[in-house]
Amino acid sequence: MEPFKIVAVSAGLSQPSSTRLLADRLVEATRHLLEERSPRPVDVRVVELRELAVDIAHNLVTGFPGPALRSAVEAVTGADGVIAVTPVFSASYSGLFKSFFDVIDNTELVAKPVLIGATGGTARHSLALEHALRPLFAYLCSHVVRTAVFAASEDWGAGDTQSDSLNVRVTRAGRELAALVLQQPDGAGSGDAVVPFEEQLAKLRISQ
Repeated sequence: MEPFKIVAVSAGLSQPSSTRLLADRLVEATRHLLEERSPRPVDVRVVELRELAVDIAHNLVTGFPGPALRSAVEAVTGADGVIAVTPVFSASYSGLFKSFFDVIDNTELVAKPVLIGATGGTARHSLALEHALRPLFAYLCSHVVRTAVFAASEDWGAGDTQSDSLNVRVTRAGRELAALVLQQPDGAGSGDAVVPFEEQLAKLRISQ
């Protein structure tokens, strides 16, 4: 049975990185929901952009990706669902994050289910998700889930990675991405038919 392919792109620069930590939590939430609803296995890959920074710069000036960058691009374009997480600098995504998606042909992510996330020192940066990341993937014609997840320093607490508020948002976003992946032409694994909203509304009116 072909596994679901979930690829997370983390643009964190430090190690350890709160950006990578958020990416990992979003991955696990998505994996859990997919495994709960489908018998298909889930294959996960995390792309660390800091390890590809030199390759990305070379590709931008030469037009030719190295083997590691080519592998990362193929993983993202071949994924059933993508999780894209960046730190926020100057009220927007990082230059490394943007440069990586500039490397990808702008037709390769059409209709691709995407979950966006970001990290920053304060919740004031959370608007970057809506005025920077969401428009980027809208331009690429990706299918971005409704819930975007921002994690500020206070969300982690004093070493606490299980903030209730953050956990609720991560779980909701993972559920939404899993639902989109399952709705793909080859993604149905639960055996449950997707009932159109209009049909659900009609049934509700009849029952009232």
